[in-house]
Amino acid sequence: MSTAPGETPMESEVIEVLGAREHNLKNIDLKIPREKLIVITGISGSGKSSLAFDTIYAEGQRRYMESFSAYARNFMGDMERPDVDKINGLSPVISIEQKTTSKNPRSTVGTVTELYDFLRLLYARSAEAFSYISGKKMEKLSEDQIIEIILQRFAGQKIMVLAPVVKGRKGHYRELFQQIRKSGYTKARVNGEVITIEPKTQLDRYKTHDIEIVIDRIIPESQDRHRVAQAVAIAMKQGKGLLLLLDENNKVYPFSRFLIDPESGISYAEPAPNTFSFNSPYGYCPECKGLGVIEEIKVENIIPDPELSISRGGLAPLGEYRDIWIFKKMEGLLANYQLSLSTPLKDVPEELIQLLLYGSKSTSQIPSQKYPGTQYQYKFEGIIHFLEEQQKYGTEKMQDWVSDFTTTTLCPTCKGARLKIEALWFKIDQKNISELAFMDLKQFGQWLEGLEDRLSERQRAIGGEVLKEIRKRLGFLLDIGLGYLTMDRPIRTLSGGEAQRIRLATQIGTQLVGVLYILDEPSIGLHQRDNVRLIQSLKDLRDLGNTVIVVEHDKDMMMASDYIVDIGPGAGRHGGRVVAEGTPSEFLKSGSTTAEYLNGEKSIPMPENRRKGSGKKLILDGANGHNLKSVTLSLPLGTLTCITGVSGSGKSTLIHETLFPLLNKHFFNSRKEPLNYRSIAGLEYIDKVIEVDQSPIGRTPRSNPATYTNAFSDIRSLFTQLPEAKIRGYKPGRFSFNVKGGRCEECEGAGIRQIEMDFLPDVHVICETCKGKRYNRETLEVRFKGKSIADVLDMTVEQAVSFFESQPSIVRRIRTLQDVGLGYVTLGQHATTLSGGEAQRVKLATELSKKDTGKTLYILDEPTTGLHFQDIHLLLIVLQKLVDKGNTVLIIEHNLDVIKVADHIIDLGPEGGNGGGVIIAEGSPEQVALVEGSHTASFLKQELYA
Repeated sequence: MSTAPGETPMESEVIEVLGAREHNLKNIDLKIPREKLIVITGISGSGKSSLAFDTIYAEGQRRYMESFSAYARNFMGDMERPDVDKINGLSPVISIEQKTTSKNPRSTVGTVTELYDFLRLLYARSAEAFSYISGKKMEKLSEDQIIEIILQRFAGQKIMVLAPVVKGRKGHYRELFQQIRKSGYTKARVNGEVITIEPKTQLDRYKTHDIEIVIDRIIPESQDRHRVAQAVAIAMKQGKGLLLLLDENNKVYPFSRFLIDPESGISYAEPAPNTFSFNSPYGYCPECKGLGVIEEIKVENIIPDPELSISRGGLAPLGEYRDIWIFKKMEGLLANYQLSLSTPLKDVPEELIQLLLYGSKSTSQIPSQKYPGTQYQYKFEGIIHFLEEQQKYGTEKMQDWVSDFTTTTLCPTCKGARLKIEALWFKIDQKNISELAFMDLKQFGQWLEGLEDRLSERQRAIGGEVLKEIRKRLGFLLDIGLGYLTMDRPIRTLSGGEAQRIRLATQIGTQLVGVLYILDEPSIGLHQRDNVRLIQSLKDLRDLGNTVIVVEHDKDMMMASDYIVDIGPGAGRHGGRVVAEGTPSEFLKSGSTTAEYLNGEKSIPMPENRRKGSGKKLILDGANGHNLKSVTLSLPLGTLTCITGVSGSGKSTLIHETLFPLLNKHFFNSRKEPLNYRSIAGLEYIDKVIEVDQSPIGRTPRSNPATYTNAFSDIRSLFTQLPEAKIRGYKPGRFSFNVKGGRCEECEGAGIRQIEMDFLPDVHVICETCKGKRYNRETLEVRFKGKSIADVLDMTVEQAVSFFESQPSIVRRIRTLQDVGLGYVTLGQHATTLSGGEAQRVKLATELSKKDTGKTLYILDEPTTGLHFQDIHLLLIVLQKLVDKGNTVLIIEHNLDVIKVADHIIDLGPEGGNGGGVIIAEGSPEQVALVEGSHTASFLKQELYA
């Protein structure tokens, strides 16, 4: 390796961090080898992300920004320098985090990886078009070919050459006929009948018409070639590439220089890549605008309880009776049927229900109050019609309100394919582009195998390069274990780990060299079997000549790395130091907590006995959504049960999309429909269901652990009871940073200000007025035990537990955060800075602080995300306590430390996508470990009997 002048070889081979003090880091110095795979590990909250992202990545990004001209930097603002003395040997930095997933429903696996973009290009250039009416192959003819066909097929016959100008449209077309007459044509064929164009010819403006100009009437012979050619050229020009021939028997023959069906006469425009784009008006389905689903207003959402009358709120959008105009209108309608607003809706005739919901074109009358003795006439538009109008044209607030009465259903026009019908009839090897998008990536790879042999010579010549690009990108995705995903899967439905691995595959595809990549727990959501492929992908990235830093807790990843850095020894203020570093073999001898777990000196203990449960079961029968193959789930209540299986085997489909929506609908009248199932039994044995997933606890910096757990309401109430607050007359609102009064108005209580960058992500900077404290000076003068409300928000959970020990209502909510291993998080930490795993544990703590009933079903999705071995141990203690009280805990998990301590395991598989969807093993961990053909069993056996 060549070195820069004045630099020793050793210096160029390391990234040197000097005096890092960001967040809880304790002025650390560190040398990281370049062009190696480095794992930064440590207890949750010890400062791993502060070192990797907030120091190394932030400095790399800042230096990149400084490379812009002073003029460009004026538009972007200045990025704050991380709190570090110096970083030497820093390469260009690319961060691949979990939190950068798009919430846009139009963003899919296919669009993000560019696979779908290349497919669109392939279909636009080499697909064969078929008619959606007759199913026959479309034809495309040149003018010379059309002339030859006319001379051969219609020789000696009387024919009319027509140029279509209007097809299936309403209007009187007076101006069009005048224009045709001025162009020298005297006849036109209107709705199948040839007419002479008079000076004031016009049609019925409210009827649909077809109009063709009669260009010529001839009996084609070979000597008339010039006249035929002239007629064809003029007809093509007037008909914009389309002409019709009418023979003696009044039979019409369509011809086009575009794609046309000779049988039905329909034609397609020349395909372009945007013909196959569901994000373009040229390609998307007109009904759902390319989303594949529509928001449908359903009657059951309008009338949730037919036992109620209209006056008691039977029509949900209207609520209970008020003295307003719409109730007067309905009163008049009901009076015609000798009914009143107090009549239960179940006793109202169906005909009148339809009238209330969909309206009527006829007028109704009610007595006028303003002019007694007269009648006021009106038309009732119907509640559903009104909601539909607001859904289309209302304000954003009204559209949000209407969404309370809608249900998401599959688009009836495109059946979820997202594209207009013409795009779905372009095919390659008998498959349209939507059928390929519905395949999982593994199946798509199998379809690509030997595809060239099934293509025509022309298709091979055109598509060769495009297919090469598609195969290359697909190969990277399959290498990192994402073969179970489909191309049409929305990015917002992916876990943090899946989205991160997609970005990783894209980066490997760019083949960049000399870059520093920083990844945040890429093994999230990945089965042990696929972990091997992920590690190999990271090594490939390293072998290209890049440095790869991974913030990770996974045992396999640490042992496969070139260098390990352990930050600790504790979390929050107890962490922030480098407690051990070195190659894996050196690291194992270091004696740090992580090293003790890796070399077996410490481990998560196995339970002394497995619970058998309460003897009752929740049985979901015949679940067959997505890839599930009529699965019957038998869940023993009163146990800690793990749902396991390789990625894509159907775990989320079974639990999150079938079982949870079903239970949520039963207990809380949720509107989300579960996927298909046959029946469910045992609902009487549980009284509520709680799902704790990894979605953010808030999308703005205003949301934080204190507000989410509701502890902040009690803290604000406490501050209003203080003598100083009472003297000043402060109410709880004074201590809220979301309303005017006590907050800093410069940042509106956020503590930070968002600076919009023109062509880079937005940047948040500390508010210059309140210095991040959120409140104005007067509010901060009220103190409890010497601390202002801003000081309380800056406390860690651990500090707050001891600070509020004399306030039981506050401590009860905060202590559960400490119990789930979040003692290092500050009460006011912005929700946007929490990882998926931390957000999930905040939700879990919120639920734990509520009083349980002993009959609750808790559903958790990979709660070990972002957790060190030590934190997993603490989390399991909390979960086991829940089960000991009689509750049922159901966990979707890949982590063997959790799986091995479960009472019951349900393993899906054997593979992902279409190769999965079957329960292949269930029972205690010892029983499942013996099952042949289960990938989970083979790894579990090593863990149990190592």
